Amino acid sequence: MLTIPGICWLCRMPLARSGWGVCSRCARSLKSPSHCPQCGLPAAHGRLPCGRCLQKPPPWQRLVYISDYAAPLSSLVHKLKFQRQTTLAAALARLLLLNVLQERRTAGLPPADRIISVPLHRRRAWRRGYNQSDLLARCLARWLGCQYEARAISRVRATAIQHHLSARLRRRNLKNAFRLELPVKGLHIVIVDDVVTTGSTVAQIARLLLQHGAATVQVWCLCRTL
Repeated sequence: MLTIPGICWLCRMPLARSGWGVCSRCARSLKSPSHCPQCGLPAAHGRLPCGRCLQKPPPWQRLVYISDYAAPLSSLVHKLKFQRQTTLAAALARLLLLNVLQERRTAGLPPADRIISVPLHRRRAWRRGYNQSDLLARCLARWLGCQYEARAISRVRATAIQHHLSARLRRRNLKNAFRLELPVKGLHIVIVDDVVTTGSTVAQIARLLLQHGAATVQVWCLCRTL
């Protein structure tokens, strides 16, 4: 039976393996600039914490992402998040997986005990029909052989849409918005999100995890706005 290969979402060329979504050439082209391994913002040295993190480190230890929020990746993320193109989740998760594996080989990124995703409030999840971060996390956990806890964090308070708010208002908007549902003491946790902008959301969750005894927290996301 003749099988038709998939098409790369970025360059529209045939893929060697159907269903992968993005070819190896495009995956290599999506390289982020030299950035701080902790906060993910531009830095002169890509292996040491930047001056910002030395003075006031974020509540997580490492941040891994594919690229900044720019075309063509930003277009795919927007389609996944707002246009119900959930078939993009596996392709985008694969790109993130490649970066995670690269960081493990070259920078000693430690493995995780649990993967969790940034939750949506139940009303927003009902309206959208899915949680894009959940779709990404499920793929990553399966490929890495890591346990995924879909209900580890719940969003107990509906919040305003974050991308319209300033950094200060984002922090206020998220105060007491999350609740930990499972024990995490002594565990190395990865938080998966689609886009990290100011970091307010993942910071709130990271603090909650650390307050309950998590050993370390990493953040993995598709894009980091610079």
